[in-house]
Amino acid sequence: MNPQPLQTGTGARPTSWLKDGYAKIWMPYTQMETAPLPQAAVATEGTRITLADGNQLIDGVASWWSACHGYNHPHIQAAVIAQVQQMPHVMLAGMGNEPAFTLAQRLAALTPNGLERVFFSESGSVSVEIAMKMAVQYWLNQGGPEKTKFICFKGAYHGDTITAMSVGDPEDGIHGRFSGLVPDQPRTPLPRDDASREAFETFVAEHADRCAAMILEPLVQGAGGMIFHDPKTLRAVREACDRHGLLLILDEIMTGLGRLGTLFACEQAAVIPDIMTLSKSLTGGTLPLAATIASTSVFEGFLSPKLDQALMHGPTFTGNALACAAANASLDLFETEPRLEQVRTIEAHLGQALEPCRQMNGVVDVRVLGAIGVVELETIADMNGLRARFIDAGCWIRPFGNIVYLMPAFTIGEDDLARLCETVVRVVGEH
Repeated sequence: MNPQPLQTGTGARPTSWLKDGYAKIWMPYTQMETAPLPQAAVATEGTRITLADGNQLIDGVASWWSACHGYNHPHIQAAVIAQVQQMPHVMLAGMGNEPAFTLAQRLAALTPNGLERVFFSESGSVSVEIAMKMAVQYWLNQGGPEKTKFICFKGAYHGDTITAMSVGDPEDGIHGRFSGLVPDQPRTPLPRDDASREAFETFVAEHADRCAAMILEPLVQGAGGMIFHDPKTLRAVREACDRHGLLLILDEIMTGLGRLGTLFACEQAAVIPDIMTLSKSLTGGTLPLAATIASTSVFEGFLSPKLDQALMHGPTFTGNALACAAANASLDLFETEPRLEQVRTIEAHLGQALEPCRQMNGVVDVRVLGAIGVVELETIADMNGLRARFIDAGCWIRPFGNIVYLMPAFTIGEDDLARLCETVVRVVGEH
């Protein structure tokens, strides 16, 4: 069903909280001296964000790629309400709660065969930190104290915490200034063809002895520029790990849970990682939750009578019952509603509707995979101005770097999706 036409406000409502609060809050990824005031969001529904002045925006990026079922889905709402009334949180050390234990069982059953143990945290960046800590301690427990580095890839992004920054690409402009703080990691281009695979193999052979694992975003490197690679590349990475005795960490925080048309991106390459990270869509964009999921063999590497061989990690809100209830409800929707079919429909629409951009001046590439549509430009000179033009058109689209992209909720209606695409084509054409 397509939603109602966009609402247009009849006049600004009092928003003193916006200006007063802006004087005290520190916004993410924002130069606070030059950025305009943020939009005053007061409500959400479906794929719409309602502003304080009554205007609505069609959300083209699913709230940083997390609101896969759209906003305010009644099934998730009901689960959260019931759980908050019963028990919003209890510490997981020494206690268990049904939502967390059930969610662990369900994730172990859904993820590729062999991923059996689930460790919960509150954010994607932290789930990556935990994965890296797991990998290093796995080798420490096996008598390999020298294996403390990670082979990572150009164009990568794995989060904003310190160790996660180290395996991102410093050339992306986000974390480059922290080169004196973050650990130095061996970084290489992805093995996309025969020539690069040969160079990749040489690189891995040179660095494997001191590395615990490789880490990769499968099929799409997201915040590094929405860079795509094919399943053959992912298989080459897995095979290199096997040859050189490295663990493989797949960061499916953005790609997992249906975004690329399969429940997990690695399925498209028939690759099973040793450790996988999930977040974003895990709770349908309602509450913060992440999971680091390890293979049986990795988990067994921590079993010992000695306490210091256990994974000594424990976020205060690990296994938060409220967030896990939301995640269980989100998984219900993947089972009962046609999410992957919806992604295929979105993919077909994006592929056709964004194609006219390919012939426009200043456009480098147009690419689509699953529910991701990307228009890559040579440059974006005025980012704030470009974002404002999308807002003026009734669309919440947040370009970054030199990328204009769409990653809508899987439940978006045909009319809203068409309007997002038409707006991108028009605004890029005028850029």
